[in-house]
Amino acid sequence: MNGATFNQLQMFHTIVSEGSITKAAQKLEIAAPSVSNALKALEAEVGLPLFTRTTRRIELTEAGRLLHQQTQQPLQELPLAFESVSDLSKVPSGKVRLTTPRFVYKHLLQPIYAEFCQRYPAIELEISVSDAAIDILKEGYDLGIRFGDRVEQGMVARQLTKPMKEAFFASPEYVKQHGLPSTPNELQGHKLIQYRFITSNQLVPVLLNDNGQTVTVEMPNALIVNDTSLMVDAAQKGLGIGRIVEPLVTELINSGQLVPVLPDYWYPYSALYVYFHKDAQKAKRVRVLIDFLLEKLARLE
Repeated sequence: MNGATFNQLQMFHTIVSEGSITKAAQKLEIAAPSVSNALKALEAEVGLPLFTRTTRRIELTEAGRLLHQQTQQPLQELPLAFESVSDLSKVPSGKVRLTTPRFVYKHLLQPIYAEFCQRYPAIELEISVSDAAIDILKEGYDLGIRFGDRVEQGMVARQLTKPMKEAFFASPEYVKQHGLPSTPNELQGHKLIQYRFITSNQLVPVLLNDNGQTVTVEMPNALIVNDTSLMVDAAQKGLGIGRIVEPLVTELINSGQLVPVLPDYWYPYSALYVYFHKDAQKAKRVRVLIDFLLEKLARLE
């Protein structure tokens, strides 16, 4: 396979993932005619059309599906193979793209990312903060951070933290005015600061752990938010009972700014993991970020 064919295949795969030549060109940051010409050249080399085109959409032919299936893994692995060999004589350099939920950024990454950038000035770090469940291969990310039970199949995952619990909490003023519930059923008489997932638009159910049994509680809402910082702020202002993974509010609880609610019933969560495709760590620019995260965060309380 020569260099021209490799580039044509890259453009072909981008057309498949983006759904059109125009969007593929935008993704690759090149002109649409260049992508169209590359596709025509690839079809000429294969000897078969790879897409069927209508005025509204573009779809893979049987030959296109087979070519996509047969070349997907080699296309991902070949650049990394060359890069891993070339990296032996170089300082880590290039772009590294990381996706992470907002609470992970605030709690884990915000205190340390500047140190990574200063330690590896030749690396261009891109941090994408999103609560969406992102396919890192499809979206072009090198690695992500997620709860262990939500890591995609086929990924390599390294544990960063210990398992967590979902803390329930309220302000001292709220407790003084409304009292402190002593059983899950008593939560029904209190107001909840509710959380809505941005991507799915779903409200998060109230789950508690009663001696190993999952208990779901219905509570009236005081406020609905889609941001963890807003969740904590609303609780501090006495609007209702908030809930979030425990490490984000440990200091506020220890300092008395927030009061724990039903701590014996807090629901368990998986540990957080950094995850990536098995070949991604062959690139030094990715490997040093993985090592840095493990150095700074592994088994963090």
